[in-house]
Amino acid sequence: MSLVNNIKKSIWAENAVFRLLLGLCPALAVTTSAENGLGMGLATTFVLVCSNIVVSSLRKVIPPKVRIPSFIVVIASFVTIVQLCMEAYFYDLHKALGIFIPLIVVNCLILGRAEAFASKNKLLPAVVDGVGMGIGFTLALFVLGAVRELFGSGTLLGYSVFGEGFQPLLLMILPPGAFIAMGLLLAGMNLFDARKK
Repeated sequence: MSLVNNIKKSIWAENAVFRLLLGLCPALAVTTSAENGLGMGLATTFVLVCSNIVVSSLRKVIPPKVRIPSFIVVIASFVTIVQLCMEAYFYDLHKALGIFIPLIVVNCLILGRAEAFASKNKLLPAVVDGVGMGIGFTLALFVLGAVRELFGSGTLLGYSVFGEGFQPLLLMILPPGAFIAMGLLLAGMNLFDARKK
């Protein structure tokens, strides 16, 4: 039951983007569409889960003096796998995400979870933590991308939602739109929590 609670906590109470404000660079930069947000979220989740597995498995072997560089090498290895797979099988998404795929290596969410959790816990809790944080990160990027795409172009996952008469708010797919959408979503979550209490 504790493992399920950890996943739930990672999705809402400790959401990396909306609560901990980690990984905001890709969250704001690539979420011009729901598809981009979903792609970046899934890529990050894969790297997060796999790096947590390796870090947790080697936590007693890695010397304390070189643990951060060791974690970065592990993370970079999985990022390379993701980048090559995306380039081979999802080329359009790979082009849309661009430089932000290799920058997963320095995403503070992944390095933070490796340092704060995976290096101090056994394998199963580390995997659950990675899955939970990854799901929360993916949902946050998807929601942010969906809001921006919906109001910025009138589509959702490429399908028209409002019809031909809709006048899109182009600001939403531009960089300032990311900050506006993020602020509105943060305000909405805080309002929901305040009313719940």
